[in-house]
Amino acid sequence: MARLERVWRVPFDHPALAGHFPGHPIVPGVVVLDQVLCLAQSHFDGAVSTWQVGQVKFLSPSGPGDELSFMLEAGARGGLSFVVRCAERDVAVGSLTPGSP
Repeated sequence: MARLERVWRVPFDHPALAGHFPGHPIVPGVVVLDQVLCLAQSHFDGAVSTWQVGQVKFLSPSGPGDELSFMLEAGARGGLSFVVRCAERDVAVGSLTPGSP
């Protein structure tokens, strides 16, 4: 598998931003992970529904209007590793592992 890449700009009106956190919105980690899974699904034709987050580290926050770059590549034991970046900083790193069907 070649490296998969995707760029996503966080919408200013994303519904998760309203309560996370009022006055200083940041993108919840679950939204970042959802975008990682969307990238994987685009390559595997939706066959990642049973996959699990093997590990994840959130390294810096992102907010409305930020352009996030998602990179996904083959990892250990059939899994996938990912990096999410905003400009020159890492936002999150981690891995997805195949689950049982």
